[in-house]
Order: sequence, then structure tokens, then C-alpha cells
Amino acid sequence: MLKEANFKKVRKGVFWPAFIVVGGSACLGIFNNKALTDVAKSTFTWSLESFGWLYQLVSIVALFIVAIITFSKLGKIRFGGADAKPKFSFPTWFAMALTGGIATGIITYGVNEPIIYFGNIYGEMANTGVQPGTPMAAIYSIARCFYNWSFIPYAMYSLCGLIVAYMYFNKKKPLSVTSTLIPLFGEKVTKGIWPNIIDTLSLLAMALGLASSLGAGLALVGSGLEISYGIKQGPIVWLILSILITATFTVASSSGIDKGIKWLADFNSKIFYFLLIFLFIIGPTIYICRTSTSGLGYWLQNFWQWGLDPGDIGGEALVMWWTLYDWAIWIAYAPLMGIFLAMISYGRTIRQFMIINWVLPSTFSIVWFGIWGSTAIKWQQSGKINLISTIKQNGAVSGLWTFLGNLPLGAIIVPVVMLTLIISFATSADAMTTTIASLCMEGSKHDEEPPLWQKILWGVSIGAIAFFMVAYGGGEQGVDGVKYLAAAGGFMVLFIFTLQVISSIKMFFIDDIEQ
Repeated sequence: MLKEANFKKVRKGVFWPAFIVVGGSACLGIFNNKALTDVAKSTFTWSLESFGWLYQLVSIVALFIVAIITFSKLGKIRFGGADAKPKFSFPTWFAMALTGGIATGIITYGVNEPIIYFGNIYGEMANTGVQPGTPMAAIYSIARCFYNWSFIPYAMYSLCGLIVAYMYFNKKKPLSVTSTLIPLFGEKVTKGIWPNIIDTLSLLAMALGLASSLGAGLALVGSGLEISYGIKQGPIVWLILSILITATFTVASSSGIDKGIKWLADFNSKIFYFLLIFLFIIGPTIYICRTSTSGLGYWLQNFWQWGLDPGDIGGEALVMWWTLYDWAIWIAYAPLMGIFLAMISYGRTIRQFMIINWVLPSTFSIVWFGIWGSTAIKWQQSGKINLISTIKQNGAVSGLWTFLGNLPLGAIIVPVVMLTLIISFATSADAMTTTIASLCMEGSKHDEEPPLWQKILWGVSIGAIAFFMVAYGGGEQGVDGVKYLAAAGGFMVLFIFTLQVISSIKMFFIDDIEQ
């Protein structure tokens, strides 16, 4: 029987509006899945076409703020004061930050995204002046992945985590998104309806972003079962996977951050490290090093053009459907991901925080795409495998399985990667549903767990939305529906995130610093 106290502590102004929207979306998916897809698609197109310029500007500004703070004297400030002691070791802390933030992203797209660019599968290269399938296309593809998956997106997470941790541990403000805007608007932003509006929108963005990630994961594992084992993917397979993932993170959630998330993250990170080292050794090592180095140079050469292009230069197929989609989902995650990153960072300095949450994950992503993406392109060029054909026939996330099947010990690696993906989903969902549930409770603290019923409720609702968008909104890429969700989630908090960026400038460069 649920404790009555759990219900009394619920923030009704956040919980009920958010749950009505999320739960209502799940119900809409049951009774009219086309309507759910159409609404998400309209939001995707309109928001990115109208505000792509703002996504680009605010992401660049966030990058420079994070860089300045990391390498300035501000980096010496310790969350919780000079005497605060951290709870987690550096390896465990990094594992939780890495796997909680990445989720399925780098596994999903480490092979698929470079190949999609290289082969111009959905028209990505049309406006670049680069001929698909050429050595230059290989360099361009790796460079574009470096840009989309490294220092800019992780700056979004890191900035949000920084301001939450600083306001909560050092300024003694509530653990919420609203608290991050106090430097900009004063204490009045914490009164009246504003906290409910801000935290509700942040919660909704995270819920839709998480549904998008889970949906991409369902499509990925489903395509793996079909390509590797002949189990045809469809609604039944996706439903079973949804139930399995939800059950996994629910069990982990019942153990709390200190045990459940910590164990999943430690286990998952070890698999990441093994896969990375293994492929570097058995792959085309020299080609990996050469292409990655050239990719770094090309990325840096084109940094400003790519960073300030709302789609007018690179074209819709490349910029809207990839870079801006990436920014939308990262921004959707950022406000609440910031709360999670803050919760596990007590006792650390700002510089340590930035190394763990910005520098190292960004570097890890560059290494990952350099190794996996370069190997995939080399094998495509040599004729060893035809990943372009696989993706055209089976969807944007399907190339991974053909790639893995051609590795030495592929029969073992394929199920290991499937297990890793499921654990990745669970780790991300565990961390985020814990954060969502905490936001729905009065007086949440970093060392307190929210009620289990909240985690289950949000997990089931989010899982249901993910299922319906994959099952009935796949579109040309097979994951169109989940991309629509991501953009919708990002747009819900785009302006909140913009205000957080401005607030951070005032917080660290104008106001008095709280040591």
C-alpha cells in the first residue's frame, strides 16, 4: 500500500499538468496514433524552420561560457563549500555521467550517421559541394559527427548542471530548474505560478526527449533482431522490448541512485570501453588515425559556418534533420539532466565537474565516432560490406547490425551490444525518471529518493509514447516519429534554456561569487 505522505508531498501544479499531457499523449497514441504523429511532425517542422537560428546561437554561447568558467579561477569553487566531501569515486562518477547522458546515442549512430552522410542516403550531401562516396566525403562525414556529438552538446548539459549545483549546494536554493533563474529575475521567479510553469515545461521536454531516445532504441534493437536473427520487427517485438526496458529500469530505480544507477552505469561503461578498444585493434587502425585527424581539421576549419547555419547553407536534409534535431534533443534533456548531474556532484569543484561532464565525454565521443565511423566507411569503400544498401532497405539505424555481424566474434558481439543497448536505455530512463519524479515532489533533496510509484508512472507513460511513435510514425528513416518528439521536447524549453544561459552570465561574471 502506498504511503499517504507520498501523495501529500506531490507538487500538484507540476505533476498534474505534466502528467495530463504525457498520459494524454500516451492515450492518444492508443486511440489515434496518426493524430499523435501529425501533431509531433507539425511541431518538428515549424519549430526548427522558425527557430533554428536561435538553437545555433544559444548553443555556441553555452560552449564559450563553459570553456571560460572551466579554465578560469571560478573552476576552484567547490559544490557544498570547502569542506564538502564527494560521495562517488572519479571512475564511478564519470560512468554515471557518461552513460546517463549518452544513453543509446553513440551506439545508435556511431556507424549509421557517418555512413548516411558518406552515401548521401537522405540527401545530406546535396548542398555541401562534396561528392558522396569519395575520400573527401569520408573526411566530411567524420568531421560532421565530431561537431554534432562533442563539445557543443555536452556544453549544454554541463552548463545546466553547473548552475543547478551552484544554486542548490552553494546558494542553498531549491533543487529545481526555477532556481537557476533567480540571478536573472530575483526571488519573485520562485513565487506564484512561475515555478510550476517553468518546471512543468522542463519536465515535459525531458519526458518527450526520453521517449524519443527510447523510441530510437526500440527501432535499433528491433532492426538488430531482424537482420541478425531473422525475427521480423513490428509492433509485437517493439511492445515486448518496451516492457523489458521499463521493467529493467523500474527494478534499478527501486534501489536508488547509490545502488541501481551506479551499478548499471559501472557495468555499461565497461562494455563501452571494451568495444572501443577491441574495434581499434581489429579495425583499419592506420585509416582510423588518418581519417580522424583529417576530420578534426575539417571540423575546426568549418566550425563557424556549421555553428551558425540554421539550414540556409547546408540544406534541410543535413541541418534540420541532423544537427538541429541533435540540438533539440540535447536541449530537451538539458534542464533536467542538469539536476541529475548536480545530484551526483556534491563535494566536487567546478573544474572537476567540467572535466567529468564536458571535456571527457566530448573526447570520448570523438574517439568513438573516429573509430567506429572510420571503420564503417573503410569497409564500405573496400566492398567488405554494403552498409548503404542495408540502411536504404531497413532504415536509418539498421547499418550497425550488418557492421557488427562482420566483426571477428560477431556472433558474440551482436547479443552483447543488444544487451548494452537495453542497459543504456535503462540507465538513462532510470536517471531521468528519478529526476522527473523528484521535480514533482515538494522539498526534493539530492540525497533523497522520490516515491517509487512516481517513477513507475512516468516510466510506463514515456515508454508507451515511445512505442507508438516507433510503431506508427517511422516514416522514411524508420525513426521519423522519434525525431518529431525530440524537436517538440526541445522547443518546449528552448526559451527556458536561453534564459538559463543569460542567467549563468550574470551569476558568474556579474554577481558576487559564493564559495
